[in-house]
This record gives sequence, C-alpha cells and structure tokens, in this order.
Amino acid sequence: MDPVGLQLGNKNLWSCLVRLLTKDPEWLNAKMKFFLPNTDLDSRNETLDPEQRVILQLNKLHVQGSDTWQSFIHCVCMQLEVPLDLEVLLLSTFGCDDAFTSQLGAEGKSQPESQLHHGLKRPHQSCGSSPRRKQCKKQQLELAKKYLQLLRTSAQQRYRSQIPGSGQPHAFHQVYVPPILRRATASLDTPEGAIMGDLKVEDGADVSISDLFNTRVNKGPRVTVLLGKAGMGKTTLAHRLCQKWAEGHLNCFQALFLFEFRQLNLITRFLTPSELLFDLYLSPESDHDTVFQYLEKNADQVLLIFDGLDEALQPMGPDGPGPVLTLFSHLCNGTLLPGCRVMATSRPGKLPACLPAEAAMVHMLGFDGPRVEEYVNHFFSAQPSREGALVELQTNGRLRSLCAVPALCQVACLCLHHLLPDHAPGQSVALLPTMTQLYMQMVLALSPPGHLPTSSLLDLGEVALRGLETGKVIFYAKDIAPPLIAFGATHSLLTSFCVRTGPGHQQTGYAFTHLSLQEFLAALHLMASPKVNKDTLTQYVTLHSRWVQRTKARLGLSDHLPTFLAGLASCTCRPFLSHLAQGNEDCVGAKQAAVVQVLKKLATRKLTGPKVVELCHCVDETQEPELASLTAQSLPYQLPFHNFPLTCTDLATLTNILEHREAPIHLDFDGCPLEPHCPEALVGCGQIENLSFKSRKCGDTFAEALSRSLPTMGRLQMLGLAGSKITARGISHLVKALPLCPQLKEVSFRDNQLSDQVVLNIVEVLPHLPRLRKLDLSNNSICVSTLLCLARVAVTCPTVRMLQAREADLIFLLSPPTETTAELQRAPDLQESDGQRKGAQSRSLTLRLQKCQLQVHDAEALIALLQEGPHLEEVDLSGNQLEDEGCRLMAEAASQLHIARKLDLSDNGLSVAGVHCVLRAVSACWTLAELHISLQHKTVIFMFAQEPEEQKGSQERAAFLDSLMLQMPSELPLSSRRMRLTHCGLQAKHLEQLCKALGGSCHLGHLHLDFSGNALGDEGAARLAQLLPGLGALQSLNLSENGLSLDAVLGLVQCFSTLQWLFRLDISFESQHILLRGDKTSRDMWATGSLPDFPAAAEFLGFRQRCIPRSLCLSECPLEPPSLTRLCATLKDCPGPLELQLSCEFLSDQSLETLLDCLPQLPQLSLLQLSQTGLSPKSPFLLANTLSLCPRVKKVDLRSLHHATLHFRSNQEEEGVCCGRFTGCSLSQEHIESFCWLLSKCKDLSQVDLSANLLGDSGLRCLLECLPQVPISGLLDLSHNSVSQESALYLVETLPSCPRVREASVNLGSEQSFRIHFSREDQAGKTLRLSECSFRPEHVSRLATGLSQSLQLTELTLTQCCLGQKQLAILLSLVGRPAGLFSLR
Repeated sequence: MDPVGLQLGNKNLWSCLVRLLTKDPEWLNAKMKFFLPNTDLDSRNETLDPEQRVILQLNKLHVQGSDTWQSFIHCVCMQLEVPLDLEVLLLSTFGCDDAFTSQLGAEGKSQPESQLHHGLKRPHQSCGSSPRRKQCKKQQLELAKKYLQLLRTSAQQRYRSQIPGSGQPHAFHQVYVPPILRRATASLDTPEGAIMGDLKVEDGADVSISDLFNTRVNKGPRVTVLLGKAGMGKTTLAHRLCQKWAEGHLNCFQALFLFEFRQLNLITRFLTPSELLFDLYLSPESDHDTVFQYLEKNADQVLLIFDGLDEALQPMGPDGPGPVLTLFSHLCNGTLLPGCRVMATSRPGKLPACLPAEAAMVHMLGFDGPRVEEYVNHFFSAQPSREGALVELQTNGRLRSLCAVPALCQVACLCLHHLLPDHAPGQSVALLPTMTQLYMQMVLALSPPGHLPTSSLLDLGEVALRGLETGKVIFYAKDIAPPLIAFGATHSLLTSFCVRTGPGHQQTGYAFTHLSLQEFLAALHLMASPKVNKDTLTQYVTLHSRWVQRTKARLGLSDHLPTFLAGLASCTCRPFLSHLAQGNEDCVGAKQAAVVQVLKKLATRKLTGPKVVELCHCVDETQEPELASLTAQSLPYQLPFHNFPLTCTDLATLTNILEHREAPIHLDFDGCPLEPHCPEALVGCGQIENLSFKSRKCGDTFAEALSRSLPTMGRLQMLGLAGSKITARGISHLVKALPLCPQLKEVSFRDNQLSDQVVLNIVEVLPHLPRLRKLDLSNNSICVSTLLCLARVAVTCPTVRMLQAREADLIFLLSPPTETTAELQRAPDLQESDGQRKGAQSRSLTLRLQKCQLQVHDAEALIALLQEGPHLEEVDLSGNQLEDEGCRLMAEAASQLHIARKLDLSDNGLSVAGVHCVLRAVSACWTLAELHISLQHKTVIFMFAQEPEEQKGSQERAAFLDSLMLQMPSELPLSSRRMRLTHCGLQAKHLEQLCKALGGSCHLGHLHLDFSGNALGDEGAARLAQLLPGLGALQSLNLSENGLSLDAVLGLVQCFSTLQWLFRLDISFESQHILLRGDKTSRDMWATGSLPDFPAAAEFLGFRQRCIPRSLCLSECPLEPPSLTRLCATLKDCPGPLELQLSCEFLSDQSLETLLDCLPQLPQLSLLQLSQTGLSPKSPFLLANTLSLCPRVKKVDLRSLHHATLHFRSNQEEEGVCCGRFTGCSLSQEHIESFCWLLSKCKDLSQVDLSANLLGDSGLRCLLECLPQVPISGLLDLSHNSVSQESALYLVETLPSCPRVREASVNLGSEQSFRIHFSREDQAGKTLRLSECSFRPEHVSRLATGLSQSLQLTELTLTQCCLGQKQLAILLSLVGRPAGLFSLR
C-alpha cells in the first residue's frame, strides 16, 4: 500500500477505490485532465502496472488540496457504478473536510519536483536576474531548439483526444468545421484597407488557416483581429490554430503562444515579454535569457494569440490602460518583440485604441447551409441517426437558422442525438424551436435518464448569476462547492484549466463551457429559484445595444440573459421550470407573466436598430403570438439598421416577427456586416415593401442568396444593393430573379463597381418589369460605348422616360403604363409587345448625358440614334468634349429630333467662331424659343416651344400675318424668340457676321436679342446701330455691360428715329444697364392671337404705333447742360408721343434751366419725369415759371425737391387750365411774394398745392394777401404748414376781400388741413368750416367781427373749437345769423 493510502487510515477503502478506478482508466485520465489541466499522461506511465498508475494519479489529485479531492470523490460517486455501501463510505470518509488531514495537506505541499509534470517545470524566479552564461552559438541554438520542441510537445499533449462525458457521443469533442471567415475590405482607420499577405478571397469563401498568416511576403499587417459574435467559434479557432501548429501544419511559425484575456485580467503588475512567455505560458528548462534572445531574433516566426480582447479590463482612470493592455499595445505596435505576428479575437464592439490602424480585420460569420450539413455529418458519423438528423434540419427552417451559430449547432446536434432514438420523425425538431429550449433539451440530455438534478442546477445557476453580476468568468475551487464542481464536470457544464499569475503561482480554474451556458444557467436560477422574486427578475429583462458606448470600456457578459429569460417565459418551458421549482407552478407562472409584461412595454417604445433586433430575439423566444403581433405592429414604417453586425439568425428572427404584421415595412441595412447567406432568412417575408443593403461586405454569395429570396416577397417594391463588391456572377443570379418580381417599382445597384457588360445585362430586364419607375446604376464606371448602348435601350424601351448620366451617376426613370393585375401576371413577352403597341410615339424621352467624355463621333452616333426614337423632352449633353463641330451637328439636328423643351450643350469647348456656326444652324428651327450662349460661363442652352403639331393655331395666325406683310413694309413677328449671346467676348468685328447669322432667325419670330456682358465698346454700339434695321423688328435688345461711354449711350437715342419697333430705351449709365424694348402690348397681342379681322388690321396696327408712347429712361448719368442739349436735339426727330424719364444724384439749376428751355423743341413730349434726383431750392420757381412759358405744360408736380413730373398736352389739345403741386419744397414767407408773382402770369390755374411746406402764420398771411393776383379757379391746398388760430382768424377776416372764394375749411387738429376752393366768377354765397381750432376767450370778439363783415356767408360750421357757453353767447350776440346753415358742434 502506498504512503497516501496508509496515512488515510483506511486500507480497505483505499484498495476498493484503486480497484474501482483500475477498471476504467480512460475515465480516470479524463478526470485528471479536468482537475489537473497540466497533467502529463505520457507514455512512461503506461509501462507501470495499471494499479500503480492509478495510485500515482490519485496521489497527484490528493496533493491539490481538499476542494479538488472532494470534487473528485463526488465525480466518482456520480459517474461510476459504485456499490451503495462503498459510495456511502467514500462520501463520508473522503468527501468532507474532516477526512482530509492537515498533515496530508502539508505533505502535499512538500512533494518533490519530480512529481510535477515534466514538461512544466517549476518556473524560474526571475527571467532576467541571473547573469548571462557565455555559450557558443551552437549551444544557444540547441537550447532554443530544445525549448521549441518542448513548446510543441506541450501543445500536442494539451490537444490529445478528449474523453466524452456521460451520454455524449465521441464526436462531441472531435468535430471541427471551420466557420465562414471574411476579410474586411478596410482596416480600422484607413479607407484603403489592409491586405493580409497576398490573400485574395471572394465573399463567403473559406479562409484557410495557412492563408490567415501568409508569410510569403513581408508586407501587410502583422496584427490580425478576428471578430465574431458570441458562439461563432473564436476561442475554438484559436485552439484549433494551436493544435494545427502542434501537428506541424503551420511551418511558418517556430513558436506559438496562446493567452486568454480572462486569465490575463488577473495580472495586476506590469510584465515584460519574457515574463509573459515564460512565467505565464511555458518556462524553459534553463537559460531563459538565451531562449528569449533567440525568440526575439526570430520574432517574425513567432505567433502570439490573445483570445477574448473584448474581455480585457480597461481602467478609465488617469493611469491609462492596465498592465496587460500596455504590454499588448507594445507587442501590436512593434516596440516589444518587433516583427512578431499578433492575433486577437473579440466580439464586435469597441476595440482598444492600442490596436494599430493597419490591423487586418477578419469577421467570423458562423455556418452556412453546407457547413451545417458538414458538421452534422461529422457529428453523427457512423451512426444510424445521421440521416434522420439531416432530414430534421432540412425540414425545419427555424432550427436551421439557429444552427448558423456554431455553438448552437453543436447544442442542436447533441439534443438530436438524445431525442432521435425515442421520437418519431418530425417530433424531435418540434422540441427545439428556440435557443432557450435548445439549451433546456441539452441539460436534459446531459442529465441521467429520468433524473433531473434540480438543486444542483439551481445552485450552479446561482454561481453563474453571481459571476455575471461581478464580471467573473473564472472560478476557483473556493468559489464553487465540491459537489457542484463534480456535478459540472460530470455533465460537461464546467471546464478546467491552469491559471498562472506569476512565477510559482498557478492553480486550477473553472469556467462554464461557454459564456452563453453561464447565462442560461443564471436565467434558470432567476426563473425557478425561490430566492428570486418577480420584481428582482424584471430588472434583468433589458435590451442591450450592440453599439458600444464611447465611455463603455468593455462589452457586457450578460448579452443573452434577457433572451434566455424571455425564452423561459414560454408556456412550453413551464413544466421544466415547475420541476426545478419543486412544483411551485404558481410562482413560475407569475414570473413568466412578469417577463412578458416587460417585453410588451418595450415593444411599444421607439428603439434603435440594435435594440429592435434584441427585442425580436426576446419576443421570438417567448412563442407568444399576441406579443409578437404587438411588437410587429409597433415597428416603424421605416426601420433602419446602421453600422452593427447582423447574422442569419438575427434576420430569421426579424422575419418571424414580421409574419405577425399586416402593414408593409421598409428595411434599410446601411453599413451592417452581414453574413453571406443572410438574405435566405427573408424568404417568404411578404411584409417587406422596401429592402436596401449598403455594405462592402455583400458580394456574389450574398447576391445569390438574395436572388432566391426576392421572388418570395410579394409586396417588395424597392430593392437597393449599393456599395457592395458584387461581380458578374452575383448579378447574373439577380438578373434571373428580377423578372420574377413584376411588382418592383425601384431597383438600385449604386456603387457596386460593376463592369460594362454587367450593366448591359441588368438593363435587359427593363422590358420585363412592367411597374418599374427607377433603375439606379450610378458609381459603376462604365465607358462611352456602353453609355451609347444604354441610350439605345432608353430609346427603344417603351417605358423609359429619362436616362440621366453625369460623371458617376447613371439613372433610368420610367413611366409604366397603368395595367391590371391580370396583365402583370401574363408572360413577359406579351407584356413587352403590348407596351410597344400602346403608342410608343406618344411618350417623350429626357436624355441627360452630362460629363461623359462624349466627342464629335459620339454626337454623330447619338443623332442617328435619336432620329429613330420618340419625341424628346430634353437632351442634356453638357460637360462633354463636342467642341465647335459637335455643337454645330447637334444644333443642325435640333429641328429633326423633336425636342420639346431643352437642348443643353454647355461646357463643350465652344469658341467664338463656333457661336456663328451654331446661330446659322438653328436659324431655320421653327420651335426654337430661346438660345443662351455664354462662353465665359460655358453655357450653351437651347429652349424650344411646342411641337409643330401643337402649334396649329400659331401657324394659322402666321398665315394671316404673311398676308399682312404683303401690304406693310415692316416685318411682323410670329412668336417670341430669345437669342442671348452674353459674356462671349464679342467685339465690333464680330457683329456683321453675327447679324448675318441672326438674319435667318428674325423672320421666324419676335426676337429678343441679348448682347450683354461682351466687349462691344463705342465702336460696337455705333456699328450695331447701323446693322439693327437689317434685323427687322426686334422685341428687345440688351447691350448692358459693354463698356459704353456717355457719348455712345446718347448716340443710341437716335435709334428712336431709325427703328420703328423701338418703344422704350432704358439706360443706367453707371451700372451699364442698357435695354432697348419694343411694344409689349403688341407682342402680347400676337402671342395670344388677339388679332383684328382683316382689312381693318393694318389700320389698327398703324393706330397702335401712333398712340403707344415711346419712353426714354436715363438714370445714373451725369446730366450736365451740354449732355442735356445733345439729348434734346437727338430726341427732336423722335416720333411721338414721348416720355422722358431722367434720374441722377443731383441736377443743378443750370442743367434744369437748360432742360426746361429745350422743352419747346420737343412738341412730341408727353411726360418729363425727374425721379430720385436732388433739386435745389430754386427749382420750384423754375418749374412754376414753366407753367407760363410753355403753354403745353398742363401739370407740374414737385415733391420734396427729389421728384418732379411735368405733364404736357398733345399738339392736338387746346390750351387750357393747368395745375401745380409744390409739396414738401421748404417754401417759407420769404418765397411767397415772388412765387405768387410767377403764378400770376398763368392764365388759369385749376389747382395749386403748397401743402407740407414751411409757411407758418406769417407766410400764410402773406399768401392770402397775394391771392387776388393769382388766377386760381379751383383748389388752393395749404395743409400741413404749421399754422395756428391766428391763420384761421386772418382767413375769416380776408374772406370779404376775396369774392371768388366759395368755400374755406380749416382743421387745426390732427388732420392739419387748410383748403380754399375758388370759382371762376364771384360767388354770392360762401361756406366756412372751422374745426378743432381751440379758440381762446380773447379770440371771440375778433372772430365775431370777421364773421360780421362776411356778408356773403351762407353756411358756417364751428366744430370742437373750445368755445364755452359764455363765449358762444357773446359770439351769437355779435354775429348776424347767416343766410343759410349755422352749425355749432
């Protein structure tokens, strides 16, 4: 008997234990690997006697301490067939703390090193403390090779075949199918992306392990980040790499080290690279410095794998990142161990800033259909249930979508392995509808038949929940009771490993086999444990966003906990939970109802895209149709998903929820990393109306999967696939699928880098999509020849209404005919023929080919193409390279192309010489309405009127005008046409040729000609004045901004004499605005067809020409006497009537006198207006004198010394009364006498208005004294002259001396009016009205005296004049009663 057995004190019990374990050495080996992860089960032990091997293994277990020993004993009793009496003895003797003596514990601590694993020698105390030994290079190389071999041997032992647990198939630990790996097109920060070696894979292709680390080229990133959601197999792949390296498959690396951040998080001190490699992984047998020096020298052949980067602790304090992240950062940036390869695995989310910008990103996307099938084949290899499992998966879409997650695929296979033998076909899958029930069936499958260990499950669930709450994923023996460790080991719920935190510090750690399992067990505890009430439970039902906040250092550990709680709220799980809760079904039901109620509240809230997905997962897990319907109906019409990863399972869950929705929905996936086969999850989703994908992650495999889903979406109207890397292979699948979707209204393939042939293949489906309104093919870099082919498609396809191409933009707009559902269901060829029959010529096409590098030969091909096509609404070829010849060809073809609205040839390199050619080319085009050419602004635009068929009425009017032209010398225009040649650098030398080219256009329409912004100068203006009569009747001529001098401007006034069509000349000299215009009334008459019947028409037109005044408006011009003299001399021969409008900053008295002196020379003048012109105080006298000097003046109106207007009688009118208004002219008392003398020279003044001046009482008194000299026969208005009661009293006193006054009214209140009305003859009766005069008592006697002297007064009205009763009595006693009305108010 061995010493341990003697010290245990029970020889028989120890012998029984040894004999029992000798019968099942494989089971004991598996438990040794679990409790002692570093145990070396090497071949040397196989030479020992089986009993001696068992004793040696038991000794190793015993020295680990009481917790490990007790957990092992519990495993023996749980898993092996132990007689009842022996089980009682083992548990009572070895399974409690009292049986484990302190003496044995002390002896276990003093075990010699020879009993330790030979490959894991006791670590050295300090790698860098011992002095360096002087060794030759050969010895150093031997030491390094020995360590590398030790490293490989250790890895081989670690990944030796594992023994399955109770009830598990052997393949449970053996199956490995690589998931889909997709390399990101861009690195972390650089838009160009980083290439991993020379690896080139298409979307969906499997990236092999050797391709992940291609070292054939030294370029490319040295850091690789493997991103994948929970359960995608990141950790499994990391260990797979180690295993492959141990087996010699990764020959490019001499050394490979695998670290887990969940263990590294326990390190609190800063580490050196040698401490990381030797203290925390594997220590050399000797001379650590020499080995590390070799690794450092050959760092490019060293691979460091860090698993679980998302679990890295990141302190946010002032000290920066923790010690482990600091070391990781230095390794990534090459400051430590430069040249080594680093690979890290992480869940998607916020990554540490220490990662270099050029790090290569690889996404793990789980399993597609073939991989699921491959995994099932391997799992059930050589088992009769293999075919049954495949059939179950193929017939159940929900389970198949769950299996897209590798971890769930493993769980599903384990459940099927357990369920298939006892259930009929189809019944097994019915028990696995959700992820929660998958885990529930797994627990049942791992439990002994007919016996569910409820207390152990709940206790282990409590440990799991405590770990989630504290962020703990590694447990030690002190954290878990020995029976629970044994329970977890027996049912494969726990895994074990060696945890090293420093030299000589190592112990066995335990963790749940997967984080999601920890979450499931925690959910079981919350739902079934009596320790948890429903209020506490509902606090865990939350939605976690997949967008990691900027301030959030790490991802949470309980991502799936709310989902499992929702799944356990399903009615299907109630019996299972009630059994765990010891039959307390009411408590379980209350908790389930509470979870559902929380989800209902969340369903009605406005959520972000990530939370919507999480909510759909939770709702789908509950299997509650009412809740699913509420959630589906609450989703917004526009449902965006932006910048977070989505899996097939996510979309499948969303589809399940949308099945309960009646209204359509728009799904927009923008920047979301999607698995290649994600679209398959949308099969049959009839609620989707708009579906849009925008991601560089979408490629051919994605397009192929999408093509299978599209025909099943009956409501789909808009499809968008933008920004992808799809090629011809993927497009071919979509092209085949699109005709099966006749309800589509919009399709977008923007920014997909499609080739020319692929674009042509896409447009071939246009005739087969009867309701399509828009096809977007922008940002696909097509050539000119392909563009012309697309133009041909636009011309020939009867539903195309617009083709728009501008640089990278390429868009078809269509107007499908209205068709019934029955017509849409007919064969595509019948639909196409019907569309062609439905008046293809009735449609109009808009063609915009902007900035497409079209040249002259392309224009020729385009013209030939368009001549065979339908009517054109618009043709836009701006921004191309047509130059003069191409523009000429298009202008000549304009009349043949049936363009209804616009032809744009801007920015095509047109020159001044080309302008002449274009003008000649369009001279015969009847439909041209406007031509705008601006070489400076690179503008060449043709605007057209209606088609000739639509101008029948206009042509009838044209025939009438032709008959008029036989009898009238002037040419009458048929329609309005504008020729705008602006900013073209035109000079005088160009005018003759331009006018020749324009001559052909003049007879076609009423021409508006615009030469503004050129360089004609005085010479050009003079030359143009000579050429204008040859152009016929223009409607307008714009000569603005041509650098004309004042002489040239005044010279244009002669055009009034030479051009019969000219009726208005507007000149703003300083701003160089010069516009010659014809008669707008006549133009409108021609345009509307309101022509008089012939033969009265000619007489009517001549009458119009004589009656419509000509107008000259001259502003912003220095009006000096010589200029005014020349102006009037020029206007002398102008036919009348004439209106002259002048405006300048200030007009001097001399200039005004010169102008007024010239008035008799202009008998045709009907109006002279000086607007916004400053006049001197002398101007009222000069203008007043005009009333007598110029008999033709009938009215002078001067306002505020800034606006003066003189109205003249025509020559046919007889001389008559005149009037003068001089308001706001600052006239005061000193001016009145001379002003009245000027007015007295007039024969008859019907009205004089002197209101708003500065007369005051004295000025008004003076004016009243002069009144008998002024021949006024109408109104004299003196309002607003600041007069008082004194003026009113003086008026009363003056009335007897003014016999021609018939009425006087004064209001000194707010109205401030003072008006006197005269008659031509003496009046027998007078009317006096005084209002608001505020007479004082001393005024009463004077007022009475004045009234008494007015014997002719027939009506007197005093209103609100502030006369009291006493004053009124005095007034009445002194005043004789008037003959008429006497009113006091």
